[in-house]
Amino acid sequence: MLLLNIGNERYAIESRQVVEVIPLVVLKTLPHQPEYITGVFNYRGRIVPVMDLCWLMRGKPSDEYLSTRIVLVNYWGNNKTKLQAPYILGLMTEQVVETLHKSESEFVDPNLQIDTAPYLGKMIVDDQGMIQCLRIEYLLSEAQQINLLPESHENTGF
Repeated sequence: MLLLNIGNERYAIESRQVVEVIPLVVLKTLPHQPEYITGVFNYRGRIVPVMDLCWLMRGKPSDEYLSTRIVLVNYWGNNKTKLQAPYILGLMTEQVVETLHKSESEFVDPNLQIDTAPYLGKMIVDDQGMIQCLRIEYLLSEAQQINLLPESHENTGF
């Protein structure tokens, strides 16, 4: 698991979903997008949209610490809108500095369903408190998937 902080809360992303962790880059902003869609950038010839997880979850942008990063993840869509091939999605967040090795069986389902945050998943407790897993496949709505992700199987946007 890749650990990250959003405010004072700890979250985790499954490491098998992570493509790469990169420093902050200059983003091209997109008009008429929600504020948490901070823009796009060129990643190895692909146009990659970037979401600011701090803005999505706390309503304020990520602070620019040395540990603020963009986590590139394979995005497949959710069960209703499964994509033909994974698309790379950038997740900007603060304090991306450590990993955690735990088996999935150690995580507990909190049985809390928050309709406005379907991306919040299972939790685990360690000596520093609780860690909640992020369900990457539920970060984008169906409309955002249509507007932000290209239809091309090669994910080039053309």
